[in-house]
Amino acid sequence: MYEPIRTKPVVHLMGDNRADYPHSSRGEALDIQLGGHLAALLAVTDELGLDEAGAEIAAQVTRLRGSQPARAPQRPAGDLAALHQRAHDLAARALVVAASRADTTVAILAAERMDAHTAALKSPDLAGAL
Repeated sequence: MYEPIRTKPVVHLMGDNRADYPHSSRGEALDIQLGGHLAALLAVTDELGLDEAGAEIAAQVTRLRGSQPARAPQRPAGDLAALHQRAHDLAARALVVAASRADTTVAILAAERMDAHTAALKSPDLAGAL
């Protein structure tokens, strides 16, 4: 019915043998995750044409990644409400990760961006200054 297993079982060893694999600390993993959230927020911010906010976000991405982020050329924004909602969501994710790694600078920046996008979503014409 069933064919017998022909390979030897894998033995997992704890200790020094694990040193052969690359490991990152929790802090490094959070830095990578935070950099990704901020880079995504930067892309949406650039699409909205918010130069000042984009410069602040780019500075934090540069600090986390050690190199300047790629910036997309501004293109005409599509659905402004959807873009502001996306930016708000990305800023919220960045805030959660920034709080986890105790990065107050990014946490404050993310909270400010959330407030700005909330205000933009509440404005009647979605053209409020951010």
